[in-house]
Amino acid sequence: ADTACKNRPLDLVFIVDSSRSVRPEEFEKVKIFLSEMIDTLDVGERTTRVAVMNYASTVKVEFPLRTYFDKASMKEAVSRIEPLSAGTMTGLAIQTAMDEVFTEEMGTRPATFNIPKVVIVVTDGRPQDQVRDVAASARTAGIEIYAVGVDRVDMQSLRIMASEPLDEHVFYVETYGVIEKLTSKFRETFCAVNVCALGSHGCQQVCVSNGASYLCDCYEGYTLNPDKRTCSAVDMCAPGRHECDQICVSNNGSYVCDCYEGYTLNPDKKTCSAMDMCASGRHDCAQVCLSNDGSYSCGCYEGYTLNPDKKTCSAADVCAPGRHDCEQVCVRDDLFYTCDCHQGYTLNPDRKTCSRAITSSLVTMEESCKCEAIVALQDSVTSRLEALSTK
Repeated sequence: ADTACKNRPLDLVFIVDSSRSVRPEEFEKVKIFLSEMIDTLDVGERTTRVAVMNYASTVKVEFPLRTYFDKASMKEAVSRIEPLSAGTMTGLAIQTAMDEVFTEEMGTRPATFNIPKVVIVVTDGRPQDQVRDVAASARTAGIEIYAVGVDRVDMQSLRIMASEPLDEHVFYVETYGVIEKLTSKFRETFCAVNVCALGSHGCQQVCVSNGASYLCDCYEGYTLNPDKRTCSAVDMCAPGRHECDQICVSNNGSYVCDCYEGYTLNPDKKTCSAMDMCASGRHDCAQVCLSNDGSYSCGCYEGYTLNPDKKTCSAADVCAPGRHDCEQVCVRDDLFYTCDCHQGYTLNPDRKTCSRAITSSLVTMEESCKCEAIVALQDSVTSRLEALSTK
């Protein structure tokens, strides 16, 4: 128990070669190595989980990460492993580890747990398949690969599959008889003090190991507070931090763009275009809608005026002063008008101005007779007055 590694939980997968070149007694040595490695680890559901894979021409998952959480059960399962013989499909074995072992369904902890994913490949031969690309994919996926070569192993293949730095991830032993000596080497590697893995660092978001110490950091979109432990969301809408054309909406360390009323966000999610506010259903003008750069105003047809509500229209009084060109009388006819004249005047051909009417001199016969009688009476009276004045 004193040799157990207490301070670095892992999701650890052993991939062991049991091809034809590995003799039965040598494979037994590999199983002893696995058992002694298990003894050095702090095994448990919340600490280090272990899986074992066995490969030759085919690949067999002897037990995944979710199966055993105590050393006795693991070592018992290891003792029952039988070699597969035939070829050496190392690339296939690593691919199978990615596809079938390093999954949450099979017991791998979620990435948010920040538990290192580690593979230890033990082989004594040259891979009979392509290992370069599959190993690169595994490393890109965050899997740390250690390569252990025995006896006639192809060292170049070990270097191709292992993680950097190679001098810390590639090991060689002359025979399976001394493979157990690697146990202490791995114990030193896995038990290196990692304060971030201990869970006692106090960093709110990201812990960065720094030898025997550590530093705190923050996720993208956050900045480290003066206490050097907690994080605050960066104001991504501060000038110069965003690419929004009009409105920037801060969103938990990120941002989204929006537009002013009357504008819509373009497919680039940054710039805005004015809406056609006069499109059907977008305005409440009774007669005419006038679009105006993302807004609108209402107007009226000729002969109507805009009401104070700036939306509806009323027929204009076409005979109001200044609205017509009649000289004397304006006669309204719905939206139009005609001109007329006062009594004693007639409308000129221009249909606007008026002229005084000419009185006719023609009289009737009766009126003519009356006039003659009056004239005769006036003459008679005049003659009589003259006669009286001479006496």
